[in-house]
Amino acid sequence: MLKQLIYASQPFGFDSSMLAGILLQARRNNSAKDITGALVCRADLYLQLIEGPADKIDALFGEIAADDRHTNVRVVFSGPVEARLFPDWAMLDDQMPTLTWSAEDVANGAVEDAQPAQVRSIFEAIAEGAKAE
Repeated sequence: MLKQLIYASQPFGFDSSMLAGILLQARRNNSAKDITGALVCRADLYLQLIEGPADKIDALFGEIAADDRHTNVRVVFSGPVEARLFPDWAMLDDQMPTLTWSAEDVANGAVEDAQPAQVRSIFEAIAEGAKAE
């Protein structure tokens, strides 16, 4: 079964070298585990979609939830899907940060208030942009 999971969290000690390390590690590990996805990463928000075999997604999310590079980890969506949004990306980093909420929106609870379909639409737009590259 193909599973997709979207989670949100707040970065702890975020900087560009941390992001580079996260992406390098994710790309290496995810390729070996048949996991694909995308990461929206800003100083105030991590929003990540991971997809792949259900057991691998569950194990990866356990690792993510225990990772001290972020706090307040919460699942936005988790469930079976028919097809991957990011079949060619071990981990795509967001190149369109304006598709997400402003820092003020995040501080005011926009992520917590968002419906799963709304959050998934952000990743659908990122996937469309990646196809155009």
